[in-house]
Amino acid sequence: MNPSQGFTQVDAFTDRPFTGNPAAVCLLPFARDPLWMQQVAREMNLAETAFLVRRSDGFDLRWFTPAAEVDLCGHATLASAHALYEEGHLAASETATFHTRSGALTAARRGPLIWLDFPATPVSPLGAVPELERALGSRSKSIGRTLFDYLVELDSDAAVRSLTPDMSLVARLPVRGVMVTAVTDDGKHDFVSRFFAPQLGIPEDPVTGSAHCGLGPFWGARLGKNELAGYQASARGGTVLVKLDGDRVLLGGRAVTVLRGQILH
Repeated sequence: MNPSQGFTQVDAFTDRPFTGNPAAVCLLPFARDPLWMQQVAREMNLAETAFLVRRSDGFDLRWFTPAAEVDLCGHATLASAHALYEEGHLAASETATFHTRSGALTAARRGPLIWLDFPATPVSPLGAVPELERALGSRSKSIGRTLFDYLVELDSDAAVRSLTPDMSLVARLPVRGVMVTAVTDDGKHDFVSRFFAPQLGIPEDPVTGSAHCGLGPFWGARLGKNELAGYQASARGGTVLVKLDGDRVLLGGRAVTVLRGQILH
């Protein structure tokens, strides 16, 4: 297979195929035109397609949804690291360094988990945002905003899981996306969340690593914990482990390869 055209599809933040969040990973021998990358991402029609180019001090990494290039993506970074380790581009003991639009990011394998080192995106509290509550069709317990997204706290785990937003209204909001969240008592996780980003062509993202850069600090402060487990309650579902480290957030998860193929054009 020509490495310039090969791709690997990985389900991230899960250890079972066909759950978690799928991402396509394309390892290229040289940088390609952004229009070509966007066309490939649209053809893949996954939440994210990651494009990697090796350099002397790591890999250049860019992420594309079917509609746009994005500044930060957790699950496609996890998928990229998983593919590099599994396919022998990196030894299990090596740290992967990615150069991105959000600066240098790293990934390290620790047993069955891969840990991502990402920038924290703290939540700034907001007052009422009527258009946001109309879009969600639910009253909020609290509302905040990170660098990228709205964060809406609801009253219960059940309220998060049963939410049916009006995506046409969500798409008009002046943010990348909207995360809704609540504390949970399922015995395995500290909080539950969902993430909606129709602005980027992703009505509901299955598992959003970058959202946990805000969810982690938010719930860490609320619950008085530096290590947390979040469950993203989409139809596919997935678990994101979080460790807080000052202005950084470590995101831990598993991944599984489900498909390999070749791009012919």
